[in-house]
Amino acid sequence: MKTEIQDPPSAEPEVVAETAASESEALLKDLAEQKDLHLRLAADFDNFKKRSRQESETRAVAQKESFILELLPVIDNLERALAAGASRDSAQFHQGVEMTLKQLQQLLRQHGVESEEIVGKPFDPHQHEALSQGHDAAQPDHAILQVIQRGYRKGLKIVRPAKVIVNDLTAAKPARHGR
Repeated sequence: MKTEIQDPPSAEPEVVAETAASESEALLKDLAEQKDLHLRLAADFDNFKKRSRQESETRAVAQKESFILELLPVIDNLERALAAGASRDSAQFHQGVEMTLKQLQQLLRQHGVESEEIVGKPFDPHQHEALSQGHDAAQPDHAILQVIQRGYRKGLKIVRPAKVIVNDLTAAKPARHGR
C-alpha cells in the first residue's frame, strides 16, 4: 500500500506533522497485520508439511501390511507342503511347490514386479550382472547363455539385476600364428 503525502502549500507545520504521524501509524499497523499474516501462513505451511509426511508414512505402513497379508497364504502353502512332504511322493510334493511358486509370481505381478526370460537375448550391463563367460558357437557373441539368479523389474526400474553367464566367442577362437 503506497500512500503519497500531498501537503497544501499553506499547511501549518503541526498539521503536516500530525498527518505524517497518523500515516506512519497506519503504515505500522498495516505492516504488523502483514507480518501476522505471514507468520500464520508459515505456520499453516509447516503444519501441512508435517501432516503430509505423517499421512505418507501411514500410507507406506498400510501398503507394507497389505503386502504382508497377501504374502501369508504363500507361506501357509509352503508350510503345508513341507508338513505333507514326508507322507507324499516326490511328484506330488514337486507339484505343490510349483503351484506355490506360481502363486507367489502372480502376487508379484499384481504389484507390478516381473521377471523376464532373457536366455539368448543380448547382455546389457545396465540390466544384467555377468558372473562368468561361456562358449556356445550356436549363440551370438554376448548373448545370455544361462541365468544363475533371476532378475526382477517394476516398470522400467530394475529391482534386482539378473545374474547371468554370457557367451564370449572371441575367447573360443584359436590365436593365429604367423608362418
